[in-house]
Amino acid sequence: MDSELDLPVVPDLPPVWLLDVDGVINARRPGWGRAARRADVWSQSDRCEYPLRWAGALVDRIRTLHESGAVEVRWCTTWCPEADVLERLWRLPVLDRALACDPVPTGELGWPVKLTAAHAVLAAGRTLVWTDDEAIPAGDRILDRAVARGVALLIMPDPGRGLRPADLDAIEAFARRHAPT
Repeated sequence: MDSELDLPVVPDLPPVWLLDVDGVINARRPGWGRAARRADVWSQSDRCEYPLRWAGALVDRIRTLHESGAVEVRWCTTWCPEADVLERLWRLPVLDRALACDPVPTGELGWPVKLTAAHAVLAAGRTLVWTDDEAIPAGDRILDRAVARGVALLIMPDPGRGLRPADLDAIEAFARRHAPT
């Protein structure tokens, strides 16, 4: 067996959730049964303002899952260098950044960087939740093996809608199955 496909799991740690922003939290029609929340967020690195729309209930569930210790949320987004802006906006605790480069490559150029972060989580023996609307590749041997073994949950939401309540239900169920003993 390929050693890269032999994925050890550390049972005493919660799953790591690699969380993208655009198309996952920030979506055109996030819904969730209530009107979307909106804010214009200034990006110092891009020197422009970006409009954000999100479901308050989604951010509340992300916060609750992280603060309860059910998952360890890490930013895995082009917003990593400025994630503190999002943390203040959404009243999230300071979360680890999975992507250390500044600036993070955008679009398809950033996908390999995000994939490397996912592989690193698995190589460290952690279970993985990865939510990204575009960067999760099809046919990656390591991810496919992790999903088959039940140590990874990959969710690619519709970028216009972002994560839905059923997606968070799946993440919570996955976290319960992998709760530290």
